[in-house]
Amino acid sequence: MAEPSAKVKEVLKHYPLRVKLEGCAVTLRPMVPADGPALLDFARKLPQHDILFLRRDITKQEGIDKWVKDLEHGIMYSILAEDADGICGYSIIHLTDLEWSKHMADLRVSTAERSRGIGLGRLLTREAFNMAMALGIEKVMARMTPDQQGARALFQELGFQPEALLKDAMKDRAGNYHDLLVMAVNVQTFLAQRSAYGVGG
Repeated sequence: MAEPSAKVKEVLKHYPLRVKLEGCAVTLRPMVPADGPALLDFARKLPQHDILFLRRDITKQEGIDKWVKDLEHGIMYSILAEDADGICGYSIIHLTDLEWSKHMADLRVSTAERSRGIGLGRLLTREAFNMAMALGIEKVMARMTPDQQGARALFQELGFQPEALLKDAMKDRAGNYHDLLVMAVNVQTFLAQRSAYGVGG
């Protein structure tokens, strides 16, 4: 795997992080390549609509293989959440290799249906931003379909603003088209917002 920077190593020191959310014990830790099979199982249990905005289809082995490869090359940093039943969520900071866009990164957050409504998505977002700061990222982007109201509301609370709506940008397995909403926030804006909304840390 790529050798992390000193700042990234400092962030990684506080894992594993054990918390209780609405009485549910959850452990957060960095993903490692050996997590591939468990992540594939997690992805296959997600509602199909949840994976439309992802860069790749992680319900397929080749999608997980690419994820692990990006992880090993230091292109992507992922935090996993686990409960008594296994992986229950993740957050990702995905870097770009475009020279003029290295100050930006993509954020992706997903939680299992059993773990929704307890604040796990908010916690995983906080952890992703801690990593983004360590990586020197200035602007973070998130992608979703416009009808993902819960995700949209969470990101708006944290300072994200809509930046683009791409019509018919995605096509699901049934052949139906879906729009893609791109939201973004400056990392410093997120820092100013998160204390007010209980995302401190």
